[in-house]
Amino acid sequence: MISFVGAGPGAPDLLTLRGAQRLSEADIVVWAASLVPEALLVHCRADVVVHDSKTMTLEEVTAVYAAHPEASIVRLHSGDPSVYGAIAEQIDWCLTHEVAFEIVPGVTSMAATAAALGQELTLPGVNQSVVLTRLANRTRSSMSQHEDLSSFAAHGVTMAIFLSAARPHELQAQLLALGSRYTPETAAVIAFRVSWPDEMIVRTTVGSLATSLAELGETATVLILVGPALTPIAGPQRSHVYSSAYAHTFRSIGDSPL
Repeated sequence: MISFVGAGPGAPDLLTLRGAQRLSEADIVVWAASLVPEALLVHCRADVVVHDSKTMTLEEVTAVYAAHPEASIVRLHSGDPSVYGAIAEQIDWCLTHEVAFEIVPGVTSMAATAAALGQELTLPGVNQSVVLTRLANRTRSSMSQHEDLSSFAAHGVTMAIFLSAARPHELQAQLLALGSRYTPETAAVIAFRVSWPDEMIVRTTVGSLATSLAELGETATVLILVGPALTPIAGPQRSHVYSSAYAHTFRSIGDSPL
């Protein structure tokens, strides 16, 4: 069995209970030391065999799988494996070779950043959508022509931008392109290694984003959040779910437990 386990954003206690259990049962762990803190390996047995994938190709990773068909293997991915986890091709290998696998979800850096900020990303009356995306960088062929940041910026919703800090000026330009609903004053947040011991979180604006990224001086393990919901709002509009004027399946208007 191969378990694709989400390691979470970095803090060892943000690994799920299921993820910790899979690590404790693993004979072999394949992980990227550049993205996942070594502290997470505390859950492993003393005799576990560990492979650092940061220099490995897909073929080298799957060769480990092929060489140990009876082993319990954990492929430990940063964040959640379903978001930029590069697991689709590994799943294809498992299906082709009839190898059992599972996916264990993990806490994303987006969720960890929102928690660190103490804010909600979907505010009633402000925006109710979140877009997870990235710049089309060296892997431009992976992105369809309809997925550029400027097209998403036209909606003005909360945007979580991964893998894009190395090109700050292009990033800022696309966020402020013609037709964008963002302005130079729109709130932005830069989160570096959120939940790690050396975590840095910078509040800025879209208009100052390139400068703020340059001042931070980091390009890897950086998440950028953009959108009006990131601005602290005094007396935000209440959610309908808990409003006494809103009925739903479990409550009629005027119902009160008191």
